[in-house]
Amino acid sequence: MCVFVAKTFSRTMCLPFEKSFPFELAVCHAEVCLLKMPDESKTNNILVVDDSPTMRRMVVTSLSSLGRVKSTQAGSGLEAIERLAIEPVDLMVLDLNMPDMHGMEVIDFVRSHHAYRQIPIVVLTTKGEESSRSQALAAGANRYLTKPFDPRQLADVVGSLLKAN
Repeated sequence: MCVFVAKTFSRTMCLPFEKSFPFELAVCHAEVCLLKMPDESKTNNILVVDDSPTMRRMVVTSLSSLGRVKSTQAGSGLEAIERLAIEPVDLMVLDLNMPDMHGMEVIDFVRSHHAYRQIPIVVLTTKGEESSRSQALAAGANRYLTKPFDPRQLADVVGSLLKAN
């Protein structure tokens, strides 16, 4: 199978690739197509939303093992929505129990707005009841973890969601 075909003065070249080879067609000039490799060095912006500054720091520290990650923090649901409007977010780690706007309301807001609905949401909360879990997942959360949490598990969940997006 060809990645691209380039016609030179005297011959045509075809470069093979595996089916899983990730690329995007970037530029085609005349009869030469160039490929753009995905940016492996992209920094992902993770919005950490929790009313506890200590918990936000713990989450940010846990995610630092992922490498190229930038964390933006919000101390309330309303602040989270403001942050979404200010800068692009690749993933959200969200507490449910917060002042001024419950985490479920944040999930509903994110999923109901076209510009944000593709953002993966990891709920990280003290609410361990199955009813809370099923309600959050039904509303659109991608994963549901409870506090206290295992930092490696959080990093694994976030890393897999970022790769899937």
